[in-house]
Amino acid sequence: MQKTYTLEVAGVTRELPIVPITEDLSIASFVILGDTELVTAAGSLLAQKLPEVDVLITAEAKGIPLIHEISRVLQMKKYYVARKSLKPYMENPLINEVVSITTPKTQILCLDGKDAKEIAGKRVAVIDDVISTGQSIQAIEELVRKAGGEVVARAAILAEGDAARRQDILYLQELPLFPQS
Repeated sequence: MQKTYTLEVAGVTRELPIVPITEDLSIASFVILGDTELVTAAGSLLAQKLPEVDVLITAEAKGIPLIHEISRVLQMKKYYVARKSLKPYMENPLINEVVSITTPKTQILCLDGKDAKEIAGKRVAVIDDVISTGQSIQAIEELVRKAGGEVVARAAILAEGDAARRQDILYLQELPLFPQS
């Protein structure tokens, strides 16, 4: 099996290592943390594809640099992050569980009650770096609905595997999966 995958997205090329995540499946490891060039290029393109939105939200942590760039391009003053653990400062947090393809156990996503009040009645775009199974996006959508917001867009840099066939997401490039034989 090949050891890397060449990704070209938003005018940027990266060699991604192919890593096993289960006995019979490997993925091209895509990590945007610290990659200013890629985040800047992709964030600008995704911002152009979004419909009119009032609010952006992502899950902690890899989506944070991307949502920051999109919010900067759209000249938004704030974005929201669903945290992966309860924090002492959170008042009346909304909580949801999620299982991701890259995380072996169930995680929680928490939205501070103060943030939930600000999201209520707003048109929301859910942002992520990669959409694969869609479980993370779905968990965030449920938090947004509980908060009283309306999800009007789901966007990511990459759609992995079956996600690339979804009609309800915006993405810049498809990322293949690598089944083990």
